[in-house]
Amino acid sequence: METVIAFIIIFGSLVFFHELGHFLFAKRAGIMVREFAIGMGPKILGITKGETLYTVRLLPLGGYVRMAGEDLDKIELQPGFRVGLTFTETGEVKKVYLNRNVSNPDVLFLETESSDFDKELFIEGYNDDGELVRFDISKTAVVVEKGVETIIAPYDRQFDSKSLGHRAMTIFAGPLFNFILAFFIFLAIGLIQGVPTVPTNEPIISDVNNDGPASKAGMEKDDFVKEVNGEPVKTWTEFAEIIQANPEVPLKIQVERRTDLVLLEVIPKKLTEAGKDYGQIGVIYADPVEKNVLKAFYFGGEQTVLWFKRIFELLGMLVTGKFTLDDLNGPVGIYKATETVAQFGIFSLMNWAAVLSINLGIMNLLPLPALDGGRLLFFLFEAVRGKPIDRQKEGMVHFVGIMLLMVLMLVVTWNDIQTFFF
Repeated sequence: METVIAFIIIFGSLVFFHELGHFLFAKRAGIMVREFAIGMGPKILGITKGETLYTVRLLPLGGYVRMAGEDLDKIELQPGFRVGLTFTETGEVKKVYLNRNVSNPDVLFLETESSDFDKELFIEGYNDDGELVRFDISKTAVVVEKGVETIIAPYDRQFDSKSLGHRAMTIFAGPLFNFILAFFIFLAIGLIQGVPTVPTNEPIISDVNNDGPASKAGMEKDDFVKEVNGEPVKTWTEFAEIIQANPEVPLKIQVERRTDLVLLEVIPKKLTEAGKDYGQIGVIYADPVEKNVLKAFYFGGEQTVLWFKRIFELLGMLVTGKFTLDDLNGPVGIYKATETVAQFGIFSLMNWAAVLSINLGIMNLLPLPALDGGRLLFFLFEAVRGKPIDRQKEGMVHFVGIMLLMVLMLVVTWNDIQTFFF
């Protein structure tokens, strides 16, 4: 249960901050946001505040910010369609009822001749007396269909109406907020736990996982490892390599505990990653730390840049074939990794969350259809051409991209299931 809670909090936070970036920059650009959603699929919870519906959805596979003008957002009335209208005190249309059965006595019924809910904001048609009449539509007018009210989105509130710079920044803001979140998580670690000083690399146990092989063998925090199977151990790196190289092999480990020498027998647990087995006993090494606000800020930036580079290196290995699809982890793999990390305490979980946040930001910036990077690539084409790509063609490319990403997700998830459960 603890792992489930940790996974939901971490994954939910990463998605929330990613979508928050899109949301804030959309609002800053004057774009109407129809929905701010965490998760995909059927709605579990929904609250409308202002012009935005805030929802939590069933499937924890991401989220989205639905902006005005996207997809099927536009309102079009065919000639001959009968609607009901109510008006503001100044005579502008404030509500348009698409249902034929409306009990409101103030409603004026109209057989539509023509209308524009985007730019000119008018509706024209024949009233019950057969007269052709025309009314201006308020910029805050509401369309009512089957009891559901939807605020109209004049063109100046739609995504496509904004400058190339505003649109690009709105899309880029999602990954950007993931990087910012990672920085603040690393900063919090530095402020609360402290910032590592000069590394000593001495084989001193900083912490012991309660359920790990080391704990079961009697190893304790601050134990100083002296020997493994009678061979002296000088550094933590040397000790870690011995443990990793001996999964499920009994090891005689001598430790110095205060003034005593204690001999323990530890059997490393076997884990598998990228098709290779390695041992783990459930202990943590940490360099000496100090608490310093300025150094904590530097630490936050340094760790963000460090992991940014490492993830890009892994992407390079994927491109060159050093990594394959079998080496990638999907949601199941991330959950299992979270389960392992959670055993080492809150700071390890925070570090893991920061790394995942950077990874999410970078993945979304890849120039692939349906991802933020794919949309930014279309904006680059628009800047070069001097005009946007046809929306239908762009939409088709993104649709194909979504289908391919879903297939990739299924393949990676199946690999995870085979790895962890078979």
